[in-house]
Amino acid sequence: MIDSEPTYHIGTPGQPWGATQRTQWLNEQTLKRSYHEHVLTKLNALIKNLTPRFDIQQYGALSYDAERYPLLALTNQTDSTKPTALITGGVHGYETSGVQGAIRFLETQAERYAQHFNLVVAPCISPWAYETINRWNPNADDPNRSFVPNSNVEESAALMSLVESLNTELLVHIDLHETTDTDNSEFRPALSARDNVYHEYWEVPDGFYLVGDTDNPCDNFQSAIIDAVSQVTPIALSDTNGKIIGELTTQTGVINYATNQLGLCTGFSNATFSTTTEVYPDSPKVDDETCILAQVTAVKAALDFAIDASS
Repeated sequence: MIDSEPTYHIGTPGQPWGATQRTQWLNEQTLKRSYHEHVLTKLNALIKNLTPRFDIQQYGALSYDAERYPLLALTNQTDSTKPTALITGGVHGYETSGVQGAIRFLETQAERYAQHFNLVVAPCISPWAYETINRWNPNADDPNRSFVPNSNVEESAALMSLVESLNTELLVHIDLHETTDTDNSEFRPALSARDNVYHEYWEVPDGFYLVGDTDNPCDNFQSAIIDAVSQVTPIALSDTNGKIIGELTTQTGVINYATNQLGLCTGFSNATFSTTTEVYPDSPKVDDETCILAQVTAVKAALDFAIDASS
């Protein structure tokens, strides 16, 4: 655990943020990369070449700039005899390999797994945050704490509406994330200031780990993913207290959260098999490509496990 809580430059100590502080935070954000170039162009290019056919479904658009930020998912032809698998990325827009890992899966693996699943792949849930490299949306809300009934966070509400429209139970939901050094240097201090709540600070784990669901831990499922990803990138080790980011590990590289109660993305979908990946892109042991490959490997392992479990 880190001994002292970092301070943040917005707000008054002892007081949560109001509208003025949220506006100040928003005014400090700038566009750093292109959702159109990095996501939309890639999706439109690959859709022409996938066999069997996949469709692009626009399931919403962010009101901040609806033309700039359409929300897209790719789906193959629905077959009532196949189970449904949901793959999500970019709930936190700054977690780059989640977005690019979902796209790489579509480019390299979707045709294979379309034989077994109705695939629903939403690569970038939070495109404004992707462009500004942020955890929050423009209202300083965290989409990955907002997958709750009647959510007022557009990014979360739109995805939940999409899944509801499928009118089917999900067999698999894997949500692709990263844990970065900026979690401690920027995002957790901002969170503490915004809410006027002290948060314990933990060293960022050097390696890949998973976040399962306390109420549906799927231990063998998590283990299969860890085993596969360990061939691509190091797995995060528990600290001296047997924890990763303050939570007790249930096995190597796995912790569990109460995903539904916390409003996490994997909590709302009620999938039989669910997990959240956490890649560490700031490790000296990896590069951007390794992080993307780790995400793709995690998705493949998750789907392979579900295929075997259903056979």
